[in-house]
Amino acid sequence: MSQDHKTLPGRYYTDAGLFQREMERFYFNRWIYVGRTEAVPRAGDYFLRDVAGESIIVTRDGSNELRAFYNVCRHRGTRLRTEPSGNFGARIVCPYHAWSYGLDGCLLGAPQVDGVEFSRDQYPLHAVRTASWDGHIFVHFGDYAGPLELQLGELPRKFAPWRMHELSLYKRVEYDVKANWKLAILNYNECLHCPTVHPALNRLTDYLGADNEAPSPNYIGGAMGFRGAAETMTFDGRRRRAYLPGLNDRERRMVCYYAILPNLLLSLHPDYMMVHTLWPRSVDRTQIVCEFYFHPNELAKPDFTGDDAVEFWDQTNREDWRVVELSQAGIQSRAYTPGPYSQREELLHAFDEIVREDG
Repeated sequence: MSQDHKTLPGRYYTDAGLFQREMERFYFNRWIYVGRTEAVPRAGDYFLRDVAGESIIVTRDGSNELRAFYNVCRHRGTRLRTEPSGNFGARIVCPYHAWSYGLDGCLLGAPQVDGVEFSRDQYPLHAVRTASWDGHIFVHFGDYAGPLELQLGELPRKFAPWRMHELSLYKRVEYDVKANWKLAILNYNECLHCPTVHPALNRLTDYLGADNEAPSPNYIGGAMGFRGAAETMTFDGRRRRAYLPGLNDRERRMVCYYAILPNLLLSLHPDYMMVHTLWPRSVDRTQIVCEFYFHPNELAKPDFTGDDAVEFWDQTNREDWRVVELSQAGIQSRAYTPGPYSQREELLHAFDEIVREDG
């Protein structure tokens, strides 16, 4: 890496106008992760997502196909749902004037419009493209969306042994982080801070031992092996669950950490999966949702425990969010100027170059 490679100028973390342009580029013109297929197992099941101020409904139609729509009635724009999840039944009904839509978004009923000539075919719900990968649901708001597979590149092949579609949610933890969304991605993709910030984590893995993949325009990441007798990421490194069934010996001895741009931080462990989802709320505030998934065979055991992983990562997350908030505060100072990256921060520089195209 060139000695000239430096961190981004402060405006990338403080300028509200630049933040809005990033939302258009990264959140409304890429495939973004919105949730898991298990959250909508049946026709009519739904959940809501707030994407940079846009509310969308993710559901399944009568043929069990994934669908997504803007949460906007075609009559007078009313929000169709405010509850974060539930089941529509056979149709989606607006709470204001009872316009109703099929689970495929088509307008079915428009009360009190007798004598008004209009075609119901012209007023379906505004659709958002959907696609899925191994249990993960993605949406794309843009006018042109290439296939999700093109954006994911080699990841489906690389992560197939984890059989992520088989895993089930155990617990969800939400954080309100007073920092720009990009700082969370930068922090996730380096462990040089681990000896200082994460003493518990640093006992389990070698902070200089990351095997990073060559950066892609759509994802960055790599794998880290365990120290000594550690078998998984918990405070004592003990594995209290069976290995995920598809893993070979090499995969059982490592954790994969990948940032799938713009908003999915995917952490694959030998015995569970952890997912962070980034939802920017403003230039200096990000909602981060952390979820833990285990194999159903383990969840069904009477002595199952997953809290060892949850408690370990909750402490680690809080340590991370504290330092990224300190970074945000320092970058906002008039004294801040870009600093040099080290040779071990190549993934951070690669991410900056992706971001810089918009700046």
